Amino acid sequence: MKIKKPLRALGAALGVTACILGGAAFLNWQFWGLEVTHTQVPVSGLPQGFEGMRVVHLSDLHGHQYGEDHRDLLEQIAAQSPELIALTGDIIDQASQRGTLPALARGLSAIAPTYFVTGNHEWAVGDIRQTKELLAENGVTVLSNQYVVLERNGDQVVLAGVDDANGYADQKTPQELYEEIQQDHPGLCTLLLAHRNNYFDRYAACGYALVLSGHAHGGLVRLPFTDGVFGSGGDLFPTWTAGVYTLGESTLYATRGLGNNTTPIPGFRMFNRPEISVLELVAQ
Repeated sequence: MKIKKPLRALGAALGVTACILGGAAFLNWQFWGLEVTHTQVPVSGLPQGFEGMRVVHLSDLHGHQYGEDHRDLLEQIAAQSPELIALTGDIIDQASQRGTLPALARGLSAIAPTYFVTGNHEWAVGDIRQTKELLAENGVTVLSNQYVVLERNGDQVVLAGVDDANGYADQKTPQELYEEIQQDHPGLCTLLLAHRNNYFDRYAACGYALVLSGHAHGGLVRLPFTDGVFGSGGDLFPTWTAGVYTLGESTLYATRGLGNNTTPIPGFRMFNRPEISVLELVAQ
């Protein structure tokens, strides 16, 4: 009879331990368990030659590495056979994380042409020129309020990219960039890479047909009947945080991103796993 109490205590201890370990594993999966999502994205005025183009959209890595030299991340991206990779900022939080960029840039550009725009965290780190040069030297095209013309199946679109608003005070505005594009290539469907999802209304007003953004981390905690609980500025129940949205003739795709902030405190995710967004462009 005296043995029962120690056995009960042992059983309770084992149960508590199992709950703690299970909870830790669940949180780790929520924070770092990569999810590949597939979405058809309608684009107003998309030429027939770009119908069905496959784009992988990545954002908000925040210095995290999925495997040595990003091996796990790169393997999953390569398996999607993208024609273009869009990298929309906040890939590092600290200057020490620049050392991870060459392997990432080489790996991505070996899979498909890769285009990058800055987020607010790259500017906060400082010495933005070094970050841009590291990416460019390893095969990534950096779009700093610039654009390129893409060709596919005999048709053309413009791919533009804007530096984050944390950038230089006198930088070219998204509106000025759009007007420049229309002057040089009147009527061409224009796609935009821009870090901040919450500026979608500004980009739509300029006339961009498709905007790819990150920044919101999917609202951190995703609950039913919400578009995320927390906005990037700490506001409650934001919008434009994950997936497809439209304003007039413009479409936004906001990715939930790949990582969590590492400064000043670690970020948090719940029911909102890190995302590799695979987009199929379709005419609207």
